[in-house]
Amino acid sequence: MHSDTTRSWTPVALSADLPVGTVMPVHTAAGSIALWRSASGHTAATDDRCPHRGMRLSHGFVRGEALSCIYHGWSYAQAGNCLRIPAHPGLVPPETIRAATHPVEESDGIIWVATGKPEAGPPRFEGLIPLRSLTVAASFATIEAAAAAEVSPEGLVEITLGAALIVLLLSAQDEGKTLIHVLLKAVSDPAAGIAASRTVESLRRKAENLQKERIAP
Repeated sequence: MHSDTTRSWTPVALSADLPVGTVMPVHTAAGSIALWRSASGHTAATDDRCPHRGMRLSHGFVRGEALSCIYHGWSYAQAGNCLRIPAHPGLVPPETIRAATHPVEESDGIIWVATGKPEAGPPRFEGLIPLRSLTVAASFATIEAAAAAEVSPEGLVEITLGAALIVLLLSAQDEGKTLIHVLLKAVSDPAAGIAASRTVESLRRKAENLQKERIAP
């Protein structure tokens, strides 16, 4: 949701976009986050900054159940505690060396990260199939205008395409951009996904053109 920047869940990625053993940068109200999936399939959200020298942990690599910094190889557990310092192989890292972490949940094919201590879990989207994600260089308001539909307090826009229902889950990004997760109501026609993707691409072009017109001198 986008209305609460301190106690809310942010939809940062689709499950399919984070394979086992990978890390990717994502954005929340707390700033840049290193989102990663361990070898056993568990997801974790760690501040995108190594406590050692400040290198982005999203540039690092996942090895087993740990996230390692690409600079000096310091490794961190899902709980944020430092597990290993390669330059001092015999040292047990003190508990004071920690990377900040955030609550993360995965449901209905969507990965959510909390920017505080939420009172409840993230929204559920049962019956909807995650199709793809894309970044649009436009604000929520401009996307509303392009779609001729209002964005709900939960960041949702619904578009009807024939017999199919397209649900757009929006998340604000830096520099006035918006991340859109495209969800499709389950239908039997395999061509529905292709049509929905084309519709959203058209919406992106329209929204970005409108945004350029709004900021033009």
